[in-house]
Amino acid sequence: MIPIARPLLTEEDTAHVLEVLASGQLAAGEWVERFEAAFAAYIGTRFAVATSSGTTALEAALEAAGIGPEDRVIVPPFTFGATSNAVVHRRAVPVFVDIDPLTFTLDPQRVEDALRRHRNVRAIIVVHLYGLAARMDALCELAARYDLILIEDAAQAHGAAYLGRRVGSFGHAAIFSFYPTKNITTGEGGMIVTSDEALARRARLLVHAGVNGASYDYEVVGYNFRMTNVAAALGLSQLRRLDGLNEVRRRNAARLSERLCGVPGVVVPVEPPGAYHVYNQYTIRAADRDALQRALVGQGIQARIYYPVPIPATPAYRTVRYEGGPWPETERACREVLSLPVHPGLGEEEIDRIAEAVRAFMTGETLVQV
Repeated sequence: MIPIARPLLTEEDTAHVLEVLASGQLAAGEWVERFEAAFAAYIGTRFAVATSSGTTALEAALEAAGIGPEDRVIVPPFTFGATSNAVVHRRAVPVFVDIDPLTFTLDPQRVEDALRRHRNVRAIIVVHLYGLAARMDALCELAARYDLILIEDAAQAHGAAYLGRRVGSFGHAAIFSFYPTKNITTGEGGMIVTSDEALARRARLLVHAGVNGASYDYEVVGYNFRMTNVAAALGLSQLRRLDGLNEVRRRNAARLSERLCGVPGVVVPVEPPGAYHVYNQYTIRAADRDALQRALVGQGIQARIYYPVPIPATPAYRTVRYEGGPWPETERACREVLSLPVHPGLGEEEIDRIAEAVRAFMTGETLVQV
């Protein structure tokens, strides 16, 4: 089976982790601080706060930014559920705004329309989906004009850029995930980045149980969202290879696009002018998507649907208060998208095999048996 994702672990990764294990200092400590400093420098922000996951990073970032009950927060309905769940956990109200059909990210024009229709909008969470930056020039302008907090969900976009600037450096804060399917991994883990000193300090308090340092003098009612030294050691090692890994992803994506362009019923992903796509996922649109997925799996190619249902249409949101809609582009994307393997562990023969299997199905040819 060609997997949809495969973490690449090196001898250097192993050596870093073994060094931590030998030290006996497994919980948050020096390695976490080193990873935070290196990641902030990589993104181009003043501060970084490591967390136990991308989800806990988002939860802490929203609370540190002051999002609270009855605040409206614009979010896309086409993404992983943690994005809007974090809003609901703050007892705020998600305002679901539809996506740009080319990029699968928030459509700035629809965002502006929503800002004119909905009162008490306090923030925008923009998701850089599949490794592609959203239209940050337009979204930053809207946030400034309407005096909104701008949070970037860059869980899938490590190293992605827009107009020469890395995602994560545009908003008041941003979050990243280091889950094993991401462009770099710590097993589980996340990161908050920001250049706002007060926001960074509050986020750090929230992540570290509400205390500053080793005392038990709680400043806020916090959580245990800490990253371990073991995870940080792996992340620090992987960060050094991130740009190279992203270039392999881009080469793999270019090879797939070259072979799939012009295939009937297939639309390949785009890289708009000014964007640097890092292809956490290589996502096509396909006619008869479900049948194509079954055919690929039958050929030993793991293809996944990210995401099959708009978040507000899921069972969890039947009792959740939200606003916004309609979402015709999200609904169409949910019917058509299919992600193909693109990770750096693939060789050219595997890339060609994936493309040929898609082409054969879409053109009605007999699939090559493996």
